[in-house]
Formats: sequence, C-alpha cells, structure tokens
Amino acid sequence: MPETILLETEERMEHTILALHKEFATVRSGRANPKMLERVAIDYYGVESPINQVAGISVPEATQIYIKPYDKSLLGQIERAIFAANLGVTPANDGIGIRLVFPPMTEENRRDSVKSIHKMSEDCKVAIRNIRRDAIQHFKKMEKDSTITEDDLRYYEDEVQKLTDKYTDRIDEDFKTKEKDIMHI
Repeated sequence: MPETILLETEERMEHTILALHKEFATVRSGRANPKMLERVAIDYYGVESPINQVAGISVPEATQIYIKPYDKSLLGQIERAIFAANLGVTPANDGIGIRLVFPPMTEENRRDSVKSIHKMSEDCKVAIRNIRRDAIQHFKKMEKDSTITEDDLRYYEDEVQKLTDKYTDRIDEDFKTKEKDIMHI
C-alpha cells in the first residue's frame, strides 16, 4: 500500500512536468512555433475547437506560420480568434489561408517571455509541493491507523522528499534550458 502511494506520487509529479513542458511550448522563443496557437480556439458548429483541429498549420519560414483551414468559411473566425488571442502579430488573410509573420524579438520581449516561463516554473514547483503534502498526509493517516510504524513513516517521508527534490531540480533545469533558448539571438 505505501509503495503504491509512492508510485502515484511520482506519476502525479511526472504529469506536472509534462504539463509544464506543454506550457513552455506556447511561449515564443524567437522562431515561429505552431504550438503557440494551441490556446487559440474558435467556435466550430457550436463547439470550442483548437485551431489545429480545424486547420493545417505549417511553418514555411523561421518567422512565419501558415494556417490553412479545412473549411474556407472558417477564415474569418480564425482571423478574429488570433486577434483576440493577442499574439502580437497581425494575421494576413490571402483567401486560402492565414499567414502570421512574427517580427524579430526585442530584448524587452525576451525578458517578458523569461518572466512568463519563470512564473510557470514557480507554479509547477507549488504543484509538486502540494503533491508532496498530499502523499505525506496519506502516510501520516496510515501511521495513525497503525498500518505503518513511526519508522516507516519517516522512511516514506524521506522518499517523498527525495522525489520532490528530484522533480524541482528538473523544473529548474528545464527553466534554464528554455531561458537560454529565449535569450539566444
């Protein structure tokens, strides 16, 4: 039973890291990245749908994204959704698709992006610590119910802390890597 709690704890922490990587992918780092559009959704027959489900997205050049909807009647909706998402670009509609041309990032843009990923990293660390707290509460309850001994409780608390340290270190490494990617000219 305590081993399954440890495994569940590690699994939850791993999912938190994966969620952080998805969030990092939405932050611009100099090159055009289709993942920046993941948060942009349109109303497609009454259902909020991400753009990548209603259109093909390609990167013809390092500073451009081209969106070609499967249904050309969606061009106006996609254009409005991109404006509303405030991506910092003006969509150019050519009648077949929408071209997004990203200007070179300024020093100020880069610093804002770094602040953004720093906040994401800190939020992820808080989530990891909350997972640690939940696991330790499980173990304390088990000790109170006499399912495990006091020594076992200390052992499992140490194991959970080791997991927490491992994953917070990974968050720091991922942050530094993304920061380097953003600040690289």
